Amino acid sequence: MNCFKVGDRVIYPNQGLGLVVDVQEQAYNGENFTVYHLRLVSSNTLVMVPLSSFEEIGIRKLIGNGAVKEIFDYLKNGEVEVTMNWKGRYKEHTGLMKSGTVLNMVAVLKSLYYLSLLKPLSFREKKMMEKAKELVVSEIAMASSMSTAQIERKITSTLSACFKDVKVGLDA
Repeated sequence: MNCFKVGDRVIYPNQGLGLVVDVQEQAYNGENFTVYHLRLVSSNTLVMVPLSSFEEIGIRKLIGNGAVKEIFDYLKNGEVEVTMNWKGRYKEHTGLMKSGTVLNMVAVLKSLYYLSLLKPLSFREKKMMEKAKELVVSEIAMASSMSTAQIERKITSTLSACFKDVKVGLDA
């Protein structure tokens, strides 16, 4: 288990970037627990998380530069898996988003982007695609020297190039 210290940047699944602002030993029902105080950057919310829950929640360190290249390589390849059954697809995507891994969030973004070219997305899927993009962009921005605007443009152009031969649905 990775231990974090004050000042470390972490990823809190489905919430985004967090900053470790304090680490305390706290007693509860006669037991001592290490509790991390995380400040979520997007909402400025303070969250207290026991160390014992980190793995279950999926809190992890920020990606490195090698992972950024891996993300864009994945976005470039034309392979995409899309379950056509809405209910099954939504459940699968929700699970991938909760996992907290950046590649799973990128897979959701790529899948929903592709699907949006074929047909209009439901409200929930549009929101999920926006959230996946927001989380991926913010993490890449923290891990690289590019701004969020540059990363957004790069992701959009990479996906557009990847799916340039897809026939856009009439309703889209």
